[in-house]
Amino acid sequence: MKIFITIIVIIILWSLWGYFSSRVEQLEYSVIEKRDGYEIRKYSEHIVAQTTVEGDYDYALGEGFRIVAGYIFGGNEKKEKVAMTAPVIEEPTKEEDKFEKIAMTAPVIFDEDSSSRTISFSMPKKYTLDTLPTPSDSRVKLVEIPEKKMAVLNFSWFRSEKVVEKKKEELKMLLEKDRIKTLSTFSYAGYNAPWTPPWMLRNEVLVEIE
Repeated sequence: MKIFITIIVIIILWSLWGYFSSRVEQLEYSVIEKRDGYEIRKYSEHIVAQTTVEGDYDYALGEGFRIVAGYIFGGNEKKEKVAMTAPVIEEPTKEEDKFEKIAMTAPVIFDEDSSSRTISFSMPKKYTLDTLPTPSDSRVKLVEIPEKKMAVLNFSWFRSEKVVEKKKEELKMLLEKDRIKTLSTFSYAGYNAPWTPPWMLRNEVLVEIE
């Protein structure tokens, strides 16, 4: 009985930690339409801090997160901390953008069609390009992202490269069925802090559409 009660207490405390640690400013969007299995959103214009990393999925996501997190935790000319936001976005880097793209907020977004991957953090909406501190690390870039219409599929529990790829394929098939044209590669977005309970994880795959 004591073991059962201990497990319940741990689960409750872990859930509370996951809830409060994930309460950060989120990238603004409006839901245009809910479809069978996914929804269509309009994302507002926003600024991201981003970096591009060569390597496989897990390495690029971890290293990219570390580099951009260094910027928001004071790795800039003002040594100013920038509040964490969500999601963090991971996306495959287009060949023509390989040496220019960089981004971040929550989610983290990952692009899958290249060995070069861009990890992005959205910046808090109170900032402009003029008021954000300049990154100390030349690998971090500040980029203004225009308003976009996106198709988004949600899923929970742990993400892995295999799971993310499966969800991207699922969204792709749904869009093909609905005859919706895509305008970008498929990306991954993660909303939660590390060690969040798996049943509380919010993950998404998304793609820009016409």
